[in-house]
Order: sequence, then C-alpha cells, then structure tokens
Amino acid sequence: MDVSALTLLALSWLSLICLILAAVGCLYGLAAAYCAGRYAARTVPALAPGAPRPSVTVLKPLCGLEPSLYANLESVLRQDYAGPVQIVFGVQKATDPAIGVVEQLKQAYPAARIDLVIDARQHGSNRKVSNLINMAERIGHDVVVLADSDMVVGPDYLERLVAELSQEGVTGVTCLYHGVPAFQGLYDRLSTLAIDTHFLPNVVMGLSLGLAKPCFGSTVAFTRASLEAVGGFRTFRNDLADDYAIGAALRGLGGRVAIPSFTIGHTSVDTELAGLWRHELRWNRTIRTVDPAGYAGSIVTHAFPLALVAALLPGAGIGTLAVAGFALASRILLCRQVERAFRLAPHPYGLLPIRDILSFLNFTWAFVSGAVTWKGHDYHVVADGTLIPDAELGSDAGAPLR
Repeated sequence: MDVSALTLLALSWLSLICLILAAVGCLYGLAAAYCAGRYAARTVPALAPGAPRPSVTVLKPLCGLEPSLYANLESVLRQDYAGPVQIVFGVQKATDPAIGVVEQLKQAYPAARIDLVIDARQHGSNRKVSNLINMAERIGHDVVVLADSDMVVGPDYLERLVAELSQEGVTGVTCLYHGVPAFQGLYDRLSTLAIDTHFLPNVVMGLSLGLAKPCFGSTVAFTRASLEAVGGFRTFRNDLADDYAIGAALRGLGGRVAIPSFTIGHTSVDTELAGLWRHELRWNRTIRTVDPAGYAGSIVTHAFPLALVAALLPGAGIGTLAVAGFALASRILLCRQVERAFRLAPHPYGLLPIRDILSFLNFTWAFVSGAVTWKGHDYHVVADGTLIPDAELGSDAGAPLR
C-alpha cells in the first residue's frame, strides 16, 4: 500500500472517530440539559426568619475602570441582609481610576461601612492574591465573602450565601455564574454564550455525576477562622487558579464547598476578537492545568465542530451532515433549557455555530499554548499551576483571573 493510500485510510479513520465523538457529544448535550433542570430545581437552605445574622466582610479586589463597574459593585451594597456588612475594596495603585468609583459609592451610601485599601506591596506572582493579602488586614467580621469585580448579584445574595455556609459540614461556598453582555455587541454576546452554553452546563454535569469539585472566583465564602486555618491568602500567592486552590484548601479542613442552585451574573465586556480569544485561552489553560484528564475528555462537548471536521474528511458519508444537524439542534435545546432552568434572558441562537467553532479552536490551541496573559503581563504555568512571570512583576492586582 503506497503512502497516498495510507494517508487516505488514516483520514477516513479520523473522520469516523470525529463522527463517533460528535454522536457522543449529542447525547452529552441532552444529558446536560436534563441535569441543568434538575440542579436548578434543588431545594435550597434558608436561615430562620428573625434569627440573628452573622456579620459579613465582602472583599472586592479592583484594577482599573471596567465597564459596568459602578453597577456591579453597587449590587453588593443593595442587599436585603439583616446582619452587619463591611465592604473592603482594594487597589495597588494610588492612580487607579477604580478609586473614583469607590468614592462615588461612599457618597451614594453614606451609612454603609466601606473601606478602601491602597497598598502597592507585592507578595507573589499572582497580582490579585497580592491585593487580597493587603486587604485581609482590614477584615472586621466573622464571615468573609471574596468576589470578583465583574460580578453582579441580586439583593438576596448574602442571605443565600450565609444560609449555605451555615449548613453542617460546609467549610466554603462558591457560586455558579451566567453571562451578562455589557454592550449587547457581537463579541460580548459570544462571550456570554461561552459561559451559558459551555461553562455552566459542563459544571452542572460534572457536579451531577460527582466528577467535579470546583471553586470559582465569582464568589468564595468562608469564615475568618477557616482563612486563618489554611494559612491566609499568602498560601495562594503564586497560583494561577487561586480560586480552585482556595476551594481545595477549604475542603482540606474536613468539610465541603457548597454550590447553590442559583447563578450570579458575570459581566462580559469583550469588544474585539483578540481580547475574547486571549481570555478564553486563559480560561482553558487554567482548566487544563487544574484537571488535564477532564479537560481532554471535554472534547465530546464540541459535537458540532467535530461533525463538521468529519464531513470535510475523506470517507465521510451523508450521515455526517445528519449528525452535524443533530449536534446543532442539541446545542439549541441545551441553551433553551439553561435559560429556563436558571431564568436567563434568551440568547441569539444564530450565533451558536460561530460560538461552537470558536470554542473548539480555542480548546485545541490550549494544548499547544503554555502561556497566559493577564492584564498585559505574560506568564508561563508549570505543571503544579504555579505562575512564572515572563517579565518583571508590575502592580495590576485586582482583575479577576478567569
């Protein structure tokens, strides 16, 4: 058999493999839709009416004037929570424009306890964690809630978190999140679709099967005593996936990290393809570092692009187009189910093919890319998830590393 015949045979087998993976992906999508509905319908714990609420400190590391920053931060101040609440904002530059937003919030909510920490000290390669180390000195309450600056929450956010944290055996609480397009443009909508049709159902599926133990920067709630027990934020100063590492440390105290059945909003702010590509590559690189086997296995979640690849290779039959159509239909069904289950706004379903192809390309590129870029700084990540800066450390310390 000559080389051309061998090549043709190899491509035919590759087409068949892609077709099988796509078919499995269709079934996965249907199962994920079912799990999303079940997960969102779970009974949630509640605090006794009229019972004293523990005091809460909310930590919000900041870096720069992000779109919708005022509205995102204000949502934490507009809480229906009966206990004392302290909000600690932190930056590492005295010239950071986020300071102006904090001052506006202080004027708009004079009765709220709002602290601002401006501290340039750097403690490790993770700038966000360095910011948190500086902010931690101002923690004044028993319950600590750490949340990224691009999250928007409802008025029952703290009440629900404290109710979950008060359950027996719970040492931490984290939150699922959905996308909220800041500009209603093409790229922030594509970013929102990535969150709502890939991240969210994949996490719910992993939780439903008992295969995932995540912790997200969207929210991590714990007690001050637990923070001290894990060695404080200094323990995570060089970790790429600091949120995941915090969750693992909280579980190491002998408890579990609870994940409520509601979602909070993540503001998607991408206005160009390059920015969308970079931050999604960072997400994928982080997931691959934390769970390499799970990341490789998630190839089945890319059913539509796999079916297209199969259709383009030699040996493809008419069945490949049928599988591609079924894959797209299952993705639309999954999207609709996520919307219903978590009460989200309808998505532009016409963007799903573009979204899926872009996700697949980014997924595959993460296998060959060993670098991440965060706020203009380049890093390499070693096998244990430690960040190694390519250049001298700067002081951009507040942005969410997601």
